[in-house]
This record gives sequence, structure tokens and C-alpha cells, in this order.
Amino acid sequence: MNRDLLGIRQLSQAQITDLLHRSDGYFRHLDSTEPFPDYRLLHGRTIANLFFENSTRTRTSFELAEKRLGATSISLSMQTSSLTKGESLIDTINVICAMKVDCIVVRHSSSGVPQLLRNNLPPHIRIINAGDGAHEHPTQALLDAATLLEQLGSLKGKRIFIVGDISHSRVARSNMLLLKMLGAEITLVGPETLLPKYVEEVFDVRVRTTIGDSLHKADAVIALRIQQERQSRSYFPNLSDFRLRYGLTPIQLSDTKAFILHPGPVNRSVELDDEVVDSEKSLILRQVRRGVAIRMAVLEWLFEV
Repeated sequence: MNRDLLGIRQLSQAQITDLLHRSDGYFRHLDSTEPFPDYRLLHGRTIANLFFENSTRTRTSFELAEKRLGATSISLSMQTSSLTKGESLIDTINVICAMKVDCIVVRHSSSGVPQLLRNNLPPHIRIINAGDGAHEHPTQALLDAATLLEQLGSLKGKRIFIVGDISHSRVARSNMLLLKMLGAEITLVGPETLLPKYVEEVFDVRVRTTIGDSLHKADAVIALRIQQERQSRSYFPNLSDFRLRYGLTPIQLSDTKAFILHPGPVNRSVELDDEVVDSEKSLILRQVRRGVAIRMAVLEWLFEV
């Protein structure tokens, strides 16, 4: 039976633990100054990276993960594909798959596109969700968990705050699902207009509309980028107002031991002040490095059956 990675819900806790464990070995090599081993686990496999949205971290880390495992990797700029000439999404994907592609890594602005591909492509072609709309971003949640585990040892009972634009964030959704499975206590913080209705009940998380003095309780804080490209209207007065109410500053974090994470790209002086991004508490670059290791682990896992 072939595997896909469409979302966190499809993974069991045992599978999540397995993926995190696999990534640790790759991360040790990535965190070393020694030459990277010549892995050939995916020799002969062809992987197509189809990014319908702009991406730096996710796209580059998938490309590096694929090449370091020995796969043939192609990355297509879908903004200049035949889709712009009127070809349907499925027809475009079928054309690509006809060239003997074994796996598709897809990012799309519409929720559900990875599942749409799964429903329309032959079962032997693996599908990896690299972010679909405001739905999910499973590999980001896995790398966030790996980064936190490196610092905290265990997530059981740890208090993780997710701050910012919750409604439009696929990162928040995947992290709520995964970190809860690993035993973390999740608190969402953001403007009421950017907090989905019923999120407390659906995801079993705490919700706050102000930061106040609550950050001293946190073990880690995941700050989210304002998803202005997904917003059809204004959900708060302006970015200066958002920074004042929800931006993380050195003063706010002076009384906390919390580590700081961010999926990137960071809007400096909006979600995070410069001093926070560059502080010892910041794990942002560790997340980037963990991202390559996690995506190597996911690719290995997908092709072992």
C-alpha cells in the first residue's frame, strides 16, 4: 500500500513519533560541518515540486531533501504553466505524471487540492501536501514539533502559545492537531476577528484575545505571519495596531523562559521585533534546518512501502 501525506489527521501518534525519530538522524548530519552522507534511498525516483504559491523555505527544503536522498527533482513555476492558457489543473497534473513522476509535492492557495489530486491520480503516485489554503501544512507542524522537542525534551504538559492570524493559518491548524497529540497544552492568542468560531471546542484549546501578562506561563510561542493575501477585508485597524497588541517585543518576553518560533517569512516589527528574531530564545533558523531533515524523513517513509 502506497502512502501520502495530506494532513496530520491521517497520521497516528506512532507514525508521528517514527517520523520525528527518523528526522533526528538526518538532522545530526545537517547540524554538522562534515560533508553530508551520500544517501541513495530514492535513486531512480522522480519528484515534481508544484508550487502554485510563492515559497522560499518549504520549496528549497523539499528540493534539498529530495536531492540528498538521491532522487531526480524538478520544480515547476506554475504561474507560467499551461494553466495560464486555460488548461485545467487535473489536465496539467496528468501531463506531468505522464512523464513518469513518482511523487508530487504540491502547494496551492485553495484548501483541498492535495486531496483532489489523490482522488484523480493513479495510486502509485505519492502526494505530499506542502500547504493548501488555510487548511493544513503537515510538514511544518512536524518540523515545529521536532524543534520544540530538541529544546524541551518532551511536549507532555508543555504550554505552547500560538499568536496572530489563526483564522487564515494552515500552520496553526496542523500544529493544533499535532502538538495536542504529543501532549502539549495549546493557547491561541489573537484578535477576535482572526479567531475561528468554535475553535475552542473543535480543537480542545484555550483562546485569548489579549496577550496581557500570560506569556510568563509559556514554554514556547509560535508567532504567525499576518496572511494579508488571504484576507478579503480588514480584520484589524492596521499593522501598527496589530504590533501594539500582539507583536512580541523584548519587554513582553523579558519575564518568560519561552522559546520563539515562526514559520516565516517574518515581518519584522510586526509579529516580532528585531531583537526577538535575533535573540537566543529564537529558534527560527533551527526550524529551517529541521525542515530539511523532516522532509527527508517523510520522503523516506513514503517510499519504504
